[in-house]
Amino acid sequence: MPRLPLTNPDAIALGPGMALLPGRAGAEILSAARDVLAARPAAAMTTPGGKQMSVAMSSCGTLGWVTDRSGYRYAASDPQTGLAWPAMPEPLRRLAASAAAASGFPAFAPEACLINVYGPAARLSLHQDRDEQDFTQPIVSVSLGRSALFRFGGTRRGEPTRSVTLDHGDVLVFGGPARLMFHGIDRLTGPLHESLGDSRINLTFRRVTAPRPGGICITSGLQSA
Repeated sequence: MPRLPLTNPDAIALGPGMALLPGRAGAEILSAARDVLAARPAAAMTTPGGKQMSVAMSSCGTLGWVTDRSGYRYAASDPQTGLAWPAMPEPLRRLAASAAAASGFPAFAPEACLINVYGPAARLSLHQDRDEQDFTQPIVSVSLGRSALFRFGGTRRGEPTRSVTLDHGDVLVFGGPARLMFHGIDRLTGPLHESLGDSRINLTFRRVTAPRPGGICITSGLQSA
């Protein structure tokens, strides 16, 4: 299967549609993420099965991802406060768009940035990102803080997996044939980070709604909490 063209010579192809850009996120990105978390602190949400997630979450952008007893979905407001999510800071938007373009996905315009905060014992089991309406757009994932062991496999559960260490500042982009791959975080690893200590912040940028001809977005099925 052909790989997507990489327009950045520092990008590392991990598979068809999947690229790692080491150290691409700098201090400006960490500062912007902290500003969002100060405005809307991360909270541990509950899965539809009633289990509390070990990863605390917040969001910025026009939509945010939420989970509770009602199910997984995107919402225009924070269910904890009823307020709209903070606007996505421009440095975050620029990073997501440029990283996607460097990985062969031009014109990426994220609507949501999920902010996951990992403590030393947090994990994220293998899953697919499939609550979005538009699978033609990639996922852009930014790692900040302590390193993490990222595990990924195929598009069917049970397929063989492999892992890669994501360090502070690394940006991972996956789309096309990798868009619906199963992936997760096994554990945090390595030394403490100079600023975040034993914690990790992950920013995940997504295009949620599907465009209609003429540029109008389809928003049916999205719920506001």
